Parts: sequence; structure tokens; C-alpha cells
Amino acid sequence: MTRFRAFTLTAVLAGLLAGAIAFAQGGGPGRRGPGGFGGPGPGPGGLPLQALNLTETQQDQIKQLTQQYRQQNQNIAEQVRTAMEAQRTAVEAIPVDEGRIRATTQALVDAQTEMAIQQARLRSDIFAMLTPDQQAQARKLEAQRSERVRQQGQRGQRR
Repeated sequence: MTRFRAFTLTAVLAGLLAGAIAFAQGGGPGRRGPGGFGGPGPGPGGLPLQALNLTETQQDQIKQLTQQYRQQNQNIAEQVRTAMEAQRTAVEAIPVDEGRIRATTQALVDAQTEMAIQQARLRSDIFAMLTPDQQAQARKLEAQRSERVRQQGQRGQRR
């Protein structure tokens, strides 16, 4: 179960990182698809930017911000991948070395924590660039998305 959660968290964070990188590399109002404001899903920092009618200035500021975070996030993502591989190797080793498993698992948790903190900082910095109306709209859209995810989870449990 721990490996599944670690994999899931890493996949989600990698998706957020990929969205931020795609946006920083040229996503904009005229671009369609993931990473652009016309694309589906959340933008950098997990916010539904495509639905917020951002000004050109806001778009430029967000692009600059995501570029600042990009290198840090790439380094942290590499740390997560390395830590996951080390943990997997430790778990599969025979004979069992509990100390090694604990150490590699703690390294993985630390790397995932850093990734989560960076994503939260990016999200917070982007959110601060929004007008109060845009912030309210973002909160509303996020609540709707959370409700859809919750409902999908309930449907999945019934199967």
C-alpha cells in the first residue's frame, strides 16, 4: 500500500510539474491542449487557470514564476525518482534489511515532502497574482473538481 501511495503521489506531482513546464515553454491563450489556457485540466500549481480569463500581464507573470520553479522542481522530481528506486531495491533485497528499508523510505518521504512544499508554494504564488474575483472563481472550480473526484471514488468503490 505504501508503494502505491508513493507512486500515486509521484505521478500526481509529476503531472503538476509537467503542466507547469509546458505552460512555461509557451502555453498561452492561443494554445490548445494541456499546458495552454484553452486546454483541459488544471494549470500550473493545480489551479484552473484556463477558466479564469487571465490578463496578458497575469499570463506573463505566471509564465515567469513557473520558469523560476522549473529547475527546482526538476531537481526534486529526480530526487523522488532516485529515492523510489532505492526504496524498491531495499524492499526487494534478500535477506531483509529493515534499517535500509526504513532509511530509504524516509528519504522518499523527505523528497516527496519537498515536492509537495514546492507545489504548494507555486500554487500560493500564482493564487496571489489573481484578482479577488478570479480567486473566488478558482475556489468554486476547485470545489466542483473535488466533488467530481469524490463521486468518481464512490462509484469505483461500489464496483
